[in-house]
Amino acid sequence: MRSAVRVQLSFMMFLEFFIWGAWFVTLGTFVLKNLQGATDTQVGYAFLTQSIGAVIAPFIVGIIADRFISAQIILGVIHLAGAALLWICSGMTSYDSFYPVLLVYMILYMPTLALVNSISFRQMSDPSKEFSFIRVFGTVGWIIAGLLIGWLQWEKTNSLDLTFKMAAGASLLLGLFSFTLPKTPPAKKGTQISVKEILGLDAIRMLKNRSYLLFFLASIAICIPLAFYYNFTNPFLNEIGMNAAAGKQSMGQMSEFLFMLVMPLFFARLGVKKMLALGMLAWVVRYTLFSFGDIDANYWMLIVGIILHGICYDFFFVTGQIYTDKIAGEEFKSSAQGFVTLATYGVGMLIGFIISGPIVDAYKTGANSHNWHTIWLIPAGIAAVVLVLFMLFFRDSNKNTVVKH
Repeated sequence: MRSAVRVQLSFMMFLEFFIWGAWFVTLGTFVLKNLQGATDTQVGYAFLTQSIGAVIAPFIVGIIADRFISAQIILGVIHLAGAALLWICSGMTSYDSFYPVLLVYMILYMPTLALVNSISFRQMSDPSKEFSFIRVFGTVGWIIAGLLIGWLQWEKTNSLDLTFKMAAGASLLLGLFSFTLPKTPPAKKGTQISVKEILGLDAIRMLKNRSYLLFFLASIAICIPLAFYYNFTNPFLNEIGMNAAAGKQSMGQMSEFLFMLVMPLFFARLGVKKMLALGMLAWVVRYTLFSFGDIDANYWMLIVGIILHGICYDFFFVTGQIYTDKIAGEEFKSSAQGFVTLATYGVGMLIGFIISGPIVDAYKTGANSHNWHTIWLIPAGIAAVVLVLFMLFFRDSNKNTVVKH
């Protein structure tokens, strides 16, 4: 791959995740502080738009991008439309008006995650060696977005409307820049549309493998407590008085980046089961630390809980993707990844987003205060139950790991 193309793809990936990180981390705080009368339950529904977008995304990519229009053109159009929607969101003061605009935006944005990957892969001769260097700039973009919000003190000054404006500006830039990206014409032009293929349901037969079925169910279950982290970590940290909370949260992505580098070493020594179990255990520890942490003597607990995000994400999700690839075999590699993504970001997190809001609402102790100690013990307990069941019943046999088709 030429250096010029590598720079283009890296900048594309940087902007793609800068846009998301610029408003998503502080969304819960924005809803509660900027939208009149908004509740914790409504925070959960706001984040639920991600799951709805994740369910619809395969249809947009699988039908339009794969068969009719070049990926870079769709990417550009979506981000130009997204810039307008994000700017509109910045000025909203009513939840009832804000929610449908955000929903439309996420239905448009979630497919772009697959589009930037597709554009990148099509320019590479060896994606297994080249893609990680490009993708890491996405993590850098998310980190910088969080650091900027913290540095500019938008949370402290209640200026989170500016996060949407910042994201809108970056979306406008990426929308225009997309039209300069390498041409990525439809890969399946003229082929028959299959809903099973688009959703990855061709890979459903993998569930005949008992070990993979247990992993699959654990993936859905563990995403329920994950929703608590995305929904309420930023409102929690701001409520208890942490300065530049969004900036501090970016340490989670820094940790994710570092643990990604050492994953091959851990994987070779520990194997699939122990890697997955460590990822789940980190979730239990993280929420427990949040439960007992505070802004004074136990401040370190909050920071360690944030940093554990790298283990939580890499050891479970990335290991799970590798495990899925191994079980699927050659025939269903792509379908299998789509299938597990639909289950986690679609089904699992959808359940989490629905239940987390009412739970936080139930432990409200005042107009702007909550019993966070009890709240965080709930996702910790859910993750602990999933971990125990997983350790008791999961068996990773190196023999006959590939599903017989």
